[in-house]
Amino acid sequence: MSNIEIGLIGFAVLAVLLLIRMPVGTAMLLVGTGGLYVISPRGALPTLAGEVFSISSIYSLTILPLFVLMGNLAGVSGMSRDLYDAAQSWFGHYRGGLASSTVVGCAGFSALSGSSLASAVTMGRVALPEMQRFRYADSLATGSIAAGGTLGILIPPSAGFVVYAILTEESIGRLFMAGVLPGLMLTGLFILAITLLVRRNPELAPGSATRADLQVRLRSLRRATWIISIILITIGGIYLGVFSAVEAAGMGAFFAFLVALFRRTLTWAACKEVVAYTLRSTATTFIILMGAFVFTPFVARTGIPAAIVDGLTGLGFGPYGVLLLILAVLILLGTFLEGFAILVLTLPLIQPLLEVYGFDLIWFGVLMVIVLEMGLISPPVGINVFVVKGIAPGVPMNTIFRGIWPFWFAMLIAILVLVAVPEIALFLPDTMFGGG
Repeated sequence: MSNIEIGLIGFAVLAVLLLIRMPVGTAMLLVGTGGLYVISPRGALPTLAGEVFSISSIYSLTILPLFVLMGNLAGVSGMSRDLYDAAQSWFGHYRGGLASSTVVGCAGFSALSGSSLASAVTMGRVALPEMQRFRYADSLATGSIAAGGTLGILIPPSAGFVVYAILTEESIGRLFMAGVLPGLMLTGLFILAITLLVRRNPELAPGSATRADLQVRLRSLRRATWIISIILITIGGIYLGVFSAVEAAGMGAFFAFLVALFRRTLTWAACKEVVAYTLRSTATTFIILMGAFVFTPFVARTGIPAAIVDGLTGLGFGPYGVLLLILAVLILLGTFLEGFAILVLTLPLIQPLLEVYGFDLIWFGVLMVIVLEMGLISPPVGINVFVVKGIAPGVPMNTIFRGIWPFWFAMLIAILVLVAVPEIALFLPDTMFGGG
C-alpha cells in the first residue's frame, strides 16, 4: 500500500471520528499517531511526544489564556454593557438602529475577547431584550447577534489568527493588524445589510429608541471609555511596537482586572467562573493544536500535499482560479465542520499550494478567518446560531437561520473585495513598527 493510499485512509478514518462527535484534537492525535506508525513504526511515538511537548512550551501561545481572561473580565466588569449602551445612544433612534448597535457592540467586545461565541453570548444577553422590547422581528434580532458575534475571530485579538499563525509560522502581531481594517469593513457591511433590510421591509424593525440628547450620548461614551482605552492600549501598542502581541495580552488582562476591581464586580463566585472558563477554552485550543502538530507530519509523509499541488497546477486554472477554488471548498466545508477543524485539517494541504503561487499568507489568513466566520452561521452546523438559540429559546431555529443570510452574503462580498484589493488587509501590517 502506497503512502498516498495510507493518507486517504487516514482522512476517511478522521472523517468518521468527527462524524461521531469525537473532539477534533483527539481525533487528529489518534489518526496522526496511527498513520505515522503505519508509515514509520519507529518514528510515531517520538513524533507524538516531541510535538505535544513543543506545543506546550511555545511562549507565544500564552497569548490565548491572557486574551480569553481579558474578555471574561470585561464581561464581568460590565464594560460590555457600557459599550452597547454607548452604541445604542448614538444609533438606536434610527430604523434598525438597535440591530446596528448590536453589531457595533459585538465589534467592540471582539477587540477584547477574541472569541465569537463569547461575543455572541455577552452582547446577545444585553441586546436581545432591547430589540424584543421595540418589537424587532425575531429573524433580524437573532441574525444580527449571531453574525455580529462572528467578528470575534476577525477583529484582533483573535484565537483564529493565533492558531493560524502557529500552524503557518507567521507573525501573530502582523495577523492581528491585518484583521483590523477588514474587521471594520465587515462591520460596515453588516450595518449596510441591516439598513437595506429595514428600508425594504420596515416591519422588521417597527420601533426605535428615543433619540438621546447630546449630553446623554457623551455620558454613555464616557462610561465606555474604559473598554475603548484598553482596546487602544493593546492594539495600538502592537502597531506602534511598544510591546509584542503577548505583552499586549498581558497588559489588557491586567487593566481589565483593575477595572473589575475598581467597579467591585469581581466577586469570589465571578472570579471562579472567569478562571474556569479561561482554563476550559485554553485547554480545548491546546488539544486542537497538539492534534494538528501530530497530524501535519503524517499528512506531509503521505505525499498528498505534493500530489494536490501537481494536480491543480496542471489544470491551468491560474493563481486566482485556484484561489477561488480553495475558498469555495472552504466555504462548503464550513457547512458541516467546526471552524478550528477546517483550519487545522486544510492548512497542511493548501499551504504548499499557496506558496507555489506566491500568495501572501498574512492576506490569505484574513480570507480564511472570514470563511470560518461564514461557517459559524452556516446551516446546519452554525455554532453561533445554536448559541443564540440558547439565549432566545422561544425563537425557532429556522427563523434564526433565515435571519443570518443577509450577513452571510455580506461576508461573501467582503471576501471578494479583499481578493480584488489585498491592500485593505496588508496596509497596517506593512506600515507597523516592530516585529509583532
